[in-house]
Amino acid sequence: MGKKGKTKDPLDTTMSLGDHLEELRLRLILTLAGLFIGTCISFYFGADIIALIKAPYDKIRPDFPLTTLAPADAFVGYMKISFISGLILSSPWVIYQIWMFISAGLFVEEKKYVYISMPFSVILFIAGALFFLFAVAPFSLVFFLKFGDYIGVSSNWTLSDYVTFMTTLMLVFWIAFQTPIAIFILNKVGLVSLDALRKSRKFVILVIFVIAAIATPPDVISQVTLAIPLWMLFELGIIISSLWGRKKASEGNS
Repeated sequence: MGKKGKTKDPLDTTMSLGDHLEELRLRLILTLAGLFIGTCISFYFGADIIALIKAPYDKIRPDFPLTTLAPADAFVGYMKISFISGLILSSPWVIYQIWMFISAGLFVEEKKYVYISMPFSVILFIAGALFFLFAVAPFSLVFFLKFGDYIGVSSNWTLSDYVTFMTTLMLVFWIAFQTPIAIFILNKVGLVSLDALRKSRKFVILVIFVIAAIATPPDVISQVTLAIPLWMLFELGIIISSLWGRKKASEGNS
């Protein structure tokens, strides 16, 4: 009798370079389609979204509305907010497409961790934006206003600059809040061990504060309010990976 061939899992196939490029093209098209739909919806509700983004500013400066210096400033700000809001709205779809592209080159066991991580990635993505908008932005804005008063400068902010400031930092916090997911996946696919993460803790904390100093405006409040959550998210990633490892070990022993 001939030897039975191993049944190959369809999810465990090896992809050629051409297959990877075709997969990339498909995921890009689907991502852009989702982003376009999200942006269109956000454009329709743009005035309400701008009111939400302006809320931290309006609360501390109700008598000094944001200004525009060029004819197209209001429109550009509206479009920028629509795009960023569209990205938030379509983030579950966008993150799904990114993970599906990454998982195409992984083995079945590795793909499992990607599927587990996806919903948490979306939650953290949105949490990062909300954390910045309601926890970080008010303190940063007050700091800049008081600093301007301290040096005798009138703070007449424009809508365009305000939107750029808010959306840039919001993007930074979106990405930063993916830290636990990145640590979990890197650990589970064997690229980094928990011992290595624990031993490099001091170095990682230093790097976190350097990144926070580069990614945020040159004020201590913004830097600390990014660095501290990043540090906590790093520790959370280690804890989650450790607990998952213990769970798998206990299941293996039982």
